[in-house]
Amino acid sequence: MTTFDFNRAYILENDRVALFPLEQDHLKDLSQFAINEPEIWNYSLTSGAGIENLTRYIELALEDRKAGKSYPFIVWDKRANKFAGSTRFYDVQPAHQTTQLGYTWYGKEFQGTGLNKNCKFLLLEFAFEHLNVERVEFRADAKNARSIAAMKSIGCIEEGILRSNCQGLTERRDSIVLSILKSEWFTNVKPKLQQHIQQH
Repeated sequence: MTTFDFNRAYILENDRVALFPLEQDHLKDLSQFAINEPEIWNYSLTSGAGIENLTRYIELALEDRKAGKSYPFIVWDKRANKFAGSTRFYDVQPAHQTTQLGYTWYGKEFQGTGLNKNCKFLLLEFAFEHLNVERVEFRADAKNARSIAAMKSIGCIEEGILRSNCQGLTERRDSIVLSILKSEWFTNVKPKLQQHIQQH
């Protein structure tokens, strides 16, 4: 796995979307979601509902980046000319050539628009072709049907359920684990995502 430089400003973009490193100043750009769409975080481990929670959410993300644990992005929708949400790499393990991809959320107007597939294409391309990881893992609350369907639609393979493996916002949760391997990216996932993006 190529070294992930957590101090570097990685910018990933195509014709539809741009992913910029998340910064504290982005609080103002995302605050509308915290105020108007608190349900976005119903299945999250850390809530960004309300300005106080979103402030802490961003602070924790930046602390993890500084510690070399994760790399959070803010998502810019070029079609709408608006910030749409956030996503990140986390649990980066160079020794095992793996990373997890998650903490992904978008405002309601951006859901189901194709934005997510564009984001995932850029993130997976970066992971497999620049970081040279062997595996990208995804996790979600096992009750979050929308998120699970979205992950499977980009080519994630379900591996199983981790029972009561972490504390959710209101109760302990079961987490579903899915993944994409490097071989699957090149032979199946990448071509299908490229086709979908070109058609839409």
